[in-house]
Amino acid sequence: MLDSIPSFFQDFDATALNLMLSAPEIFLLVMSCVILLVDLAVKSPRRTTTFALTQITLAGAFVLIFFVMRPRSLEETGVYAFGGMFVNDMLSYALKALVYFTVIVTLFYSRRYLHERQAMCRGEYFVLALLATLGMSVMISAHHFLPLYLGLEIMSLSLYAMVAMNRNSVAATEAAMKYFILGAIGSGMLLYGMSMVYGATESLFISEIGERLRILSVLDISSNPDTVLALGLVFIVAAIAFKLGAVPFHMWIPDVYHGAPTATTLFIATAPKLAGFAIMLRLLADAMPVLSVDWQSMLMVLAVLSIAVGNLVAIMQTNIKRMLAYSAISHIGFMLIGMASTDTLSFGDAYASTMFYVVTYVFTTLAAFGIILLFARAGFEADELAHYKGLNQRHPWFAAMMMIVMLSMAGIPFFVGFFAKFYVLKTAVMAGYYWLAAVAVLFSLIGAFYYLRVIKYMYFDTAGEEEAVARVESGFFVKALVSANALGIALLGIFPDFLLRLSRTSALSILLLQ
Repeated sequence: MLDSIPSFFQDFDATALNLMLSAPEIFLLVMSCVILLVDLAVKSPRRTTTFALTQITLAGAFVLIFFVMRPRSLEETGVYAFGGMFVNDMLSYALKALVYFTVIVTLFYSRRYLHERQAMCRGEYFVLALLATLGMSVMISAHHFLPLYLGLEIMSLSLYAMVAMNRNSVAATEAAMKYFILGAIGSGMLLYGMSMVYGATESLFISEIGERLRILSVLDISSNPDTVLALGLVFIVAAIAFKLGAVPFHMWIPDVYHGAPTATTLFIATAPKLAGFAIMLRLLADAMPVLSVDWQSMLMVLAVLSIAVGNLVAIMQTNIKRMLAYSAISHIGFMLIGMASTDTLSFGDAYASTMFYVVTYVFTTLAAFGIILLFARAGFEADELAHYKGLNQRHPWFAAMMMIVMLSMAGIPFFVGFFAKFYVLKTAVMAGYYWLAAVAVLFSLIGAFYYLRVIKYMYFDTAGEEEAVARVESGFFVKALVSANALGIALLGIFPDFLLRLSRTSALSILLLQ
């Protein structure tokens, strides 16, 4: 055994690691450890030093993306690290930058909320946020099943702990338990599906799996590999549906959104959606394009169920966090329509429209929960729809910002939510799925009711004594950030070209890897 050690190092190719390409991830990991140690010496209950270091770390990771981005990367199929297990392409650059930016904004929105709840305002919360971001970053660049699953577990375990941070809340503890149990089921399904795909293709590298599946389809191998692949595909699609929250694997979303502290709900509702979109592209579009007919059919069923259940059940909600949870389920359905509406001529358009939809949904959700956090304070979560009655009489500016958010989510012209739905439905029509587009439009019209109901409460109802206690206590910077977020949604609806070009370029990079 000792004799084999020199030969191992002799054959070891250090250049294959290409560690510089993973500089943002390495920086996040190192700084998470540093912040955990520094926080031991922080005595202030506001955790200002810890918060500042966390934001500096995220900003540093964001800047490092542009250092590792090579000038020729837009024309390359991708640059690899760790022996091909880690890929940097335009998709990974764009999504990681969006994840870091989203988490930065999320933590700014959550600052006062955490300070008013001392059980949560601890260094561990910020470290968990960084580790969850690290997991998302690894997932986005994973080009091998091992780092993909590792990144998913790093993110998931961090989120479970963040939900349970407020140990004084029974609702938060219950939500964390449900999230953990159902998340473990989803992770197990993904692992089982990956093992079946590995058994059929004898590879864990995503690009190699795609190539070997093409060979199997050309050679028309016996039915045994086809059966294993079919089962593996079913488990993988089910696992993706679990992680995204598509019907019928959605049961965790309303309870977790409602029971978790609002700051954590904001975190769960935004950045992980970008990572979930990335693994869906890597596993389905990159690794298994040969099986696209099969996974498209499954995604269509999930999409229709998600849009129908999400919009219909949201109408009955009186809690705004639960309403936004079912709204998220319906938006996941639209995202799946984009992924399912692919044919040999419109792969790029389908993936681009899906990415555009996910990014605009994340920005809109940031603004929605940002406004909720403006009104939340110690002992008051501002999470009932009734709390927003007569908001225009007390805070006309933020009532207008909430109106922009609701109109965008409803898909009203000319906000960015309208164009996001339009491009997804256009892709479905181009692919010949007229019935799918018709169903989506029908349930969107039904779903517009609960968004317009919020506007009706704010502008046409009078607040009672309980509702009148809602007031804004955040500082000027957070108010300005929320306002910029909401106005940015309106601006993106008028000028969507930049985000559309970014989405198209990122989508084309995934096609070049095939």
